[in-house]
Amino acid sequence: MIRYALRCDRDHDFESWFQSSSAYDSQVKRKLVTCPICGSAKVEKAIMAPRIVGKKGRGRAEPPPEPAAATTPEAAPSGPTSLLMAQEKELRTKLKELRDHIVKNADNVGERFANEARAMHYGDKEHRPIYGEASPEEAKSLIDEGIEVSPLPTLPEDRN
Repeated sequence: MIRYALRCDRDHDFESWFQSSSAYDSQVKRKLVTCPICGSAKVEKAIMAPRIVGKKGRGRAEPPPEPAAATTPEAAPSGPTSLLMAQEKELRTKLKELRDHIVKNADNVGERFANEARAMHYGDKEHRPIYGEASPEEAKSLIDEGIEVSPLPTLPEDRN
C-alpha cells in the first residue's frame, strides 16, 4: 500500500492510500480520485517528505497510530479528515434511518422472500412492502424477471 499526499486544482490538500502507484495512475486517469472537500477530479500528487528508517529502526515494526478520540461534528477539527468523518457519520445515520423505516413498515418474510416477491409481481398475492433473505442467485433471478429488489443497508457495527 502507498499513501500519497494529494492536491486538487483548488489547492485543497488531502491524503489517500492506493494498492500501488499504477493503481493511483489508473484511478486518476478514470477520474475516480476526487477531492473530499470540493469534489474536483483534477488531482495531482503533492510533495511529500519521505519516511526514512534509520539503522536502529530496521527490522522493528512501527508503532501503530494512536486511535483518534471520538469527536462530534461540531467539535471536530477542521480539515479534510474531519469533513470526511462528518460526511461518513451523516451517511451512516441516514442508512440506519432507512433500514429502520423498512423494518418498521414492511413484513419480514425471511427465507420466503423470493417466492413472496414473485407471487406479488405476478398478481397471485396482494402487493405489500416486504423484506427478507435471498441468495445472490435468487436476487439476480428476481431482477432478470423484472422484479425490483434492493438489499437492506448493512453497516459495519451491525456485524459485531
